[in-house]
Amino acid sequence: MKTSLAAAAALGASGAALAAGGKLALKHFPAGPNGFFRAPVLLSGPTESVLIDGGFTYPDGRALAEALKAASKPLRAIYVSQSDPDYYFGLKPVREAFPAARVLAASATLEAIRGNVEKKLAVWGPQLKENGPQTLADVVLPEAFDGTTLEVDGERIDIVAADGLANRRYLFVPSLGAVVGGVMIFSGVHVWTADTATAAQRAAWIANLDKLAARKPAIVVPGHMAPGAATDLSAVAFTRNYLLAFEDELARAADAASLKSAMEKRFPDLGMGVALDIGSKVAKGEMKWG
Repeated sequence: MKTSLAAAAALGASGAALAAGGKLALKHFPAGPNGFFRAPVLLSGPTESVLIDGGFTYPDGRALAEALKAASKPLRAIYVSQSDPDYYFGLKPVREAFPAARVLAASATLEAIRGNVEKKLAVWGPQLKENGPQTLADVVLPEAFDGTTLEVDGERIDIVAADGLANRRYLFVPSLGAVVGGVMIFSGVHVWTADTATAAQRAAWIANLDKLAARKPAIVVPGHMAPGAATDLSAVAFTRNYLLAFEDELARAADAASLKSAMEKRFPDLGMGVALDIGSKVAKGEMKWG
């Protein structure tokens, strides 16, 4: 399975040296369609580093591990912000390269992973084959961590839980003015709405985006992004506009196919079409999810 993350790593990653402020530097490593356009983030200080999230496939994980080795900073921890498999399935090569790094997640995230990991393996294992985990023993499970901050060389990373949404969070790095958006923020790809099946949940999502934007971050790294997409507040605006459009078209669409068609007209040529396909079916009651 080919992956653009491997190519990005070989070139130094499209997000290499994206920002430096005070003691910290930030790099992001966007994957392509085989990795659901995930974008893990490395935060490095003078003597250590922290990885925010993994990817979906082993090729992505191996490319990420090589990039982390090239950074020449001991990896102190890996923080998993979300329970979806594309945030942790590719961690095995990273953990093998950095066995001393702690793998952390909020207890709600860990509970959600444990609750559906066997089902995710059954679905994705046969498709990934040697490119992903096949059994539970292949999966890197985090340890529970409910602290509200992480640190890299004394610099704080805030873990911000979303209001009104279960198991949703992003990270904020004050010294960089940077947001690591996780599953809250998308750019250049269809937004994953299947896990927010109600209008109230999507309204809460938009409210959280407004609060995030009020921080006026200088850097915003979406959790899912097209390679080369901007890493700024435009990603928040894109996600917000997409959700508002989805709500608008949902009210008018007779069925999932109509909703999908309307959204494709409003947002043409986006990656991760599977998100729109499944999200439309869930929203119109034609498919159960989760």
